[in-house]
Amino acid sequence: MLKKFWFLVLIIGLFSCDKKSETEAKIEKINADFEVIRFDEKFAEATKESLPNLKKEYPFLFPEQYPDSVWVNKLNDSIQQEIETEVAESFPEFSKETDELHSLFQHVKYYFPQFNVPDVITVTSEVDYKNKVIYTGDYLFVSLDTYLGKDHKFYIGIQEYLKKNFRKDQIVVDAAAEIAQKHVPKAESRTFLSHMLYYGKILYLKDLFIPFKSDAEKIGYTQEEIDWAEANEDQIWRYFIENELIFDTDSQLYTRFLYPAPFSKFYLQLDAESPARLGQYIGRNIIRSYMSKNDVSIQKMLNTSAEEIFNKANYKPKK
Repeated sequence: MLKKFWFLVLIIGLFSCDKKSETEAKIEKINADFEVIRFDEKFAEATKESLPNLKKEYPFLFPEQYPDSVWVNKLNDSIQQEIETEVAESFPEFSKETDELHSLFQHVKYYFPQFNVPDVITVTSEVDYKNKVIYTGDYLFVSLDTYLGKDHKFYIGIQEYLKKNFRKDQIVVDAAAEIAQKHVPKAESRTFLSHMLYYGKILYLKDLFIPFKSDAEKIGYTQEEIDWAEANEDQIWRYFIENELIFDTDSQLYTRFLYPAPFSKFYLQLDAESPARLGQYIGRNIIRSYMSKNDVSIQKMLNTSAEEIFNKANYKPKK
């Protein structure tokens, strides 16, 4: 009987791998051409005399309320020039990032055929790390000065939990998150569960959009953090259940378990060991469980209420 069981497991595993390979083969054939515009380089090379031409070519990058003197001053600003130098050294070319973004766009278009592939515009933003990537539909803006590596001198004074993801490998991850957010309806209620599953849906779409990235990279964890979350999944879930947090509407739960922070806040000794956003991690696992146990489309899942997903997921954390 044991031999038959393991034989069945092997057959299921092989079938699953074949299905994934078949899907990926289809995705590789999808046309997702786009242009990469190195606006950061164009602006760095601009002069007072050539500025009008640059403004004419990219008017949407020069808000009308700002006079030319603002841009001329920026061209001559020593801090801006230092940023441009550092970006040029870190990104002399953009080929690996272009390849990953191309794969991202192919995957998005496979799952959402109406998706229009945006052109990618690289910029500098005076290290505006709250807007590392901006997706407008027509364009995907990438602030290269927020991806120079967590130990870069520009980031001195920024908290470690933020700057650990200021590295170029995370560009496509952040882009996937921005695109995923456009497809996920806002949480339909104030419950902790509803907000957990809002982020869970985003992370599930990232599973589909960037399968070439690890679980740690997709959620923005270090390997140690994802290992801790996986090892303590059962304890995390038990804490949520025993403290009746699932249907709680206290907005402080978002800060404690969903938003970026140094760690999650259980108000226990283990807090300092834990990564932040463990509510997002659990939310993703509930969505994964729901999708594996219910024959529903991605669109159906995205528009299903948190309570229905919770009831049908039959989520059981790893012990």
